[in-house]
Amino acid sequence: MVDKRYVEKRIISMPGVSRRARIAVVALVGFLLAAGQGPHAQAGDAGTNTRSFHAKLDARLRAQVDENGSTIRQVIVRAKKGRRGQLRAAVRNMGGSMRKDHALIDGFTVRVPVAMLPALAAHPLVDSISDDAPVAAGQADDDVLAQSTTEAVANVAGAERHLRDTLGLTGDWNGAGVVIAVVDSGIAPTADLAGRIRAFYDFTQGGVAAPPSDAYGHGTHVASLAGGTGKATSAHEYEGVAPGVSFVGLRVLDATGAGQTSNVIAAIEFATANKAALGIDILNLSLGHRIYEPAATDPLVQAVEAASRAGIIVVVSAGNVGMNPDTGQVGYAGITSPGNAPSAITVGSVDTKQTVGRSDDRVANYSSRGPTWYDGYAKPDVVAPGHRLIASMASTATLWQNYPTLQVEPGYVRLSGTSMATAVVSGVAALMVQAQRVESGPGAPKLTPNTVKGALQFSSFTVYDDTGVAPIQLVQGSGSLNAVGAVQLARAIDTVQPRGSAWLRSYLRPATYTTVIGAETIAWSTAVVWGNAVVWGNTITYNWDAWGQAVVWGNDAVVWGNNDAVVWGNNEDAVVWGNAVVWGNAVVWGNSLLGTTEGNAVVWGNGAEANAQSVVWGNLARP
Repeated sequence: MVDKRYVEKRIISMPGVSRRARIAVVALVGFLLAAGQGPHAQAGDAGTNTRSFHAKLDARLRAQVDENGSTIRQVIVRAKKGRRGQLRAAVRNMGGSMRKDHALIDGFTVRVPVAMLPALAAHPLVDSISDDAPVAAGQADDDVLAQSTTEAVANVAGAERHLRDTLGLTGDWNGAGVVIAVVDSGIAPTADLAGRIRAFYDFTQGGVAAPPSDAYGHGTHVASLAGGTGKATSAHEYEGVAPGVSFVGLRVLDATGAGQTSNVIAAIEFATANKAALGIDILNLSLGHRIYEPAATDPLVQAVEAASRAGIIVVVSAGNVGMNPDTGQVGYAGITSPGNAPSAITVGSVDTKQTVGRSDDRVANYSSRGPTWYDGYAKPDVVAPGHRLIASMASTATLWQNYPTLQVEPGYVRLSGTSMATAVVSGVAALMVQAQRVESGPGAPKLTPNTVKGALQFSSFTVYDDTGVAPIQLVQGSGSLNAVGAVQLARAIDTVQPRGSAWLRSYLRPATYTTVIGAETIAWSTAVVWGNAVVWGNTITYNWDAWGQAVVWGNDAVVWGNNDAVVWGNNEDAVVWGNAVVWGNAVVWGNSLLGTTEGNAVVWGNGAEANAQSVVWGNLARP
């Protein structure tokens, strides 16, 4: 436990901090402790702040406070609602060096000595403090890439060459008039994308407008999968999902594919503020970091939730932490942030086995499984083709230069990961938006993010393993992407219909809940994974409250009418995990938060604090 003498001693010994700032912090600590608001404060003490300082810090910062108080750390501070300006002035007076302001999440980024964190966390206007954690592009790691790309180029076939075919798409829709903002390493104006990059801003340089570029290559590949034309090849073999979309490039990753959380938040904030001016419909986030705190205080999650509330469809990668790279064992609870954002469409990766047909598809081992750390949210929401997908990239990019085995032919590379799957879903979302707009005409309400997510889940189909068993929702969400079905549903939705009424146009409502891909007839899941329940029945077919723009996905207050809802943990016959999911020795599901590790078991209990330094299989250092 930290007391006043401890904090004062650490502050006095801080290098590089002015004497005036040290005196101000020591005085503040004394004031807070005297008011019952410092590190020893308990629930019920005087003052507005009853949480200990540790409770306001994420896992990375708690470790820093305990280990090294002399380090200068860049952190993201979130204020009590409406008190950001007041808190910012106080932190500046304490000696903090301001870096960015984040009005979208009532926060700001600041550099402070680690020894100052207890006093800062004890401030009554502070809601939470998070490390400005490193973020990384979400393609599968180098070892997985190397193993999956050593085959001869002559073996490339099927779904790799014709992504739209394996999605069941024809030439009816191309995403024209829809804008996808790609928050990534940038977008290079390759032949597949040239002329459709509407705007470009570099947040590694403070968000300045700049010519489109991509030193790493990841963002270009993502954009090309979502909407490349494939025109650099004679038959457009590598055409993206929505080749008519436009893009806004928001660069947040450097030439190595690395970046900072604060830059990603700044990019999301910019996209939200300029949604109308730039026409942004969809936000693609094929990046992330490990989860260090609950979603309610995670600043990156809160930025995503704010963008969703503003009407932007946010599609994010689940992460590539589904498998222990040292042992090859597949495990749970590897979802990365912001994949734990309730309202985001979180996407896992499917291996299509290089065929157009979908019956042989399998969820990739590296694709992160749920539930989410701390909160126990059911993620991913859907899975989609993401393994060994080919798209354009500039020959000057780091990925092109460093991984020649990824090169398929001039201007095209093959990558694997949930990043790629996320791009595919963003492209399908663009087709859904276009189809609904064209059918509804100008002036009709737009599809909300929740509606798009619901249609994607409802129309998805079940993926099976090699034994013919369907993995649980923690592995595949509601199922695998059925692009043609999702577009059919989106086109049929009449958003002008009143709440609680049927809203699918009778002349467009799919005749059966099946789709044909590669001569295979596949049944839809007709299920929506909502909070702690799988809901079947007339979900997307009615204009329920769940599809409202201000509703947080999974909100318990939503009433579904007479749908057949199965609540996890309460029904052993449910297709979910009931009492336990076996992984290693044991993974036990309770009815609340992801709890503490006990030997080789990871226990979900009733609010126990999670050990966020450990993913299910141990101390896995990769993000």
